Amino acid sequence: MKSYPKVVVIGAGSLFFGRQAIWQMVHSPYLQNGILALVDTDEAVLKKMSTLARMVVEQEGVNLKIEASTDRREVLKDADFVVLSFAEKSVLYRGIDCEISKKYGITMCSGDTIGPGGIFRSMRELPVILQCAKDVEELCPEAWIINYINPTTVNGIGLKRYAPQVKSFALCDAQHMPHAKINNAVRAGIINDGSEYTDAINKDFDLRIAGVNHFTWMLKATYKGVDVMPQIAQAIKIQSAKETEGGDLDAKAAYNESIGYALYEIFGKIPTVVGHTKEYVRFWQGHGVATEAIPPLTVWETEPRYKRHRDMFTQVDAFITGETPIAQYMTTFAPDHATDIIESMIGNLHKQFNINTFNAGAVTNMSDDAFLELLCDVDMNGPKPLPVGEMPRGLRGMQELVLDTHEFTAQAVATGSYELLRLAMLTDPLVSTIADAEAIIKELLEAEKDNIPQGWYR
Repeated sequence: MKSYPKVVVIGAGSLFFGRQAIWQMVHSPYLQNGILALVDTDEAVLKKMSTLARMVVEQEGVNLKIEASTDRREVLKDADFVVLSFAEKSVLYRGIDCEISKKYGITMCSGDTIGPGGIFRSMRELPVILQCAKDVEELCPEAWIINYINPTTVNGIGLKRYAPQVKSFALCDAQHMPHAKINNAVRAGIINDGSEYTDAINKDFDLRIAGVNHFTWMLKATYKGVDVMPQIAQAIKIQSAKETEGGDLDAKAAYNESIGYALYEIFGKIPTVVGHTKEYVRFWQGHGVATEAIPPLTVWETEPRYKRHRDMFTQVDAFITGETPIAQYMTTFAPDHATDIIESMIGNLHKQFNINTFNAGAVTNMSDDAFLELLCDVDMNGPKPLPVGEMPRGLRGMQELVLDTHEFTAQAVATGSYELLRLAMLTDPLVSTIADAEAIIKELLEAEKDNIPQGWYR
């Protein structure tokens, strides 16, 4: 391992990663003398991001070298980490996924992980991910691949099962440490705000979250050995009374506190990514008569997401043109999950992070190769899940069903099997009938044929 790493970002224009990666690579003493290689197939986007990165490097006076290419193979040589954060016309196709699914009574408020949306996003993204893995094996075989592309579990399984020759794990920014612990320490009444969080509190606050990505649950929360999960749940309940104040919420954010508390009352554990988890269960799909004051889910909105992308590049353009002084860049952004982990691995900092990887005994009543999001120690040998204990009955059954859906999806995409694709759709908890599954597959294959491998049409 070199003293300073080469980090390749494939999908440099990512809404959730590109700008933060520049921040961390410049900020960290363990990374700022290395190489940041930016890859994007959109030349205009690549030029913006590489220009921005070079401006920040010059402003901060660090030795970080910036490379840029529309061809990943040109920059993969000697890479130590390859972060995958691309999505081809994701907003467009997620909108199509959600609209067609709604015709068959499936309401997806996010549409990128479970349901037909998750399955078909895998159809679009996983083939490219596996191609990237082949290039990594050839050009930088010792590099770690870090998948940041949804559905994280399907793509993580795909890499583990169908590209075992490369080293890989997967991430989701929703469980970024220490932010997840800080937020729950506030809810538990341990601290009033994040500024009070210390290493001593971090050591005394034992928070264990586990489950399939986007379907994770707080299984343990103790402070100095005392259970504080009831206090966290009570804070969620109090917040639920205020969550619609200030106007309408988008589909992914609407009623999350109310839904989170309702699930806690049912299962005795707190869901930790409610904006996604509420899509995994059938309770708010609108079937039957509601027994509570929580309305059914609404469909993920395409236009607001387009606006977020436009706003991101308006912000980038303002830095590049000088409308916003480049000196403000480092106070505008903050660390990113992937580069935080890279920093800890390179610096041997012994920080713990929530990472998607094989269970390896952490959840004692699930298989060792169950692909779960778990608190891990991580070093240059990769993530090592920390013990969690048992997944409660009821939740475990739902976890296994979702895992089966994701496993079938990865296998279907990797092998091009229609039978496995249909099996994935019929195992999925949101699909009700064989006829619906076949009709959804047919319509989505037709609507998205420009971005799905042609082998599915032979």
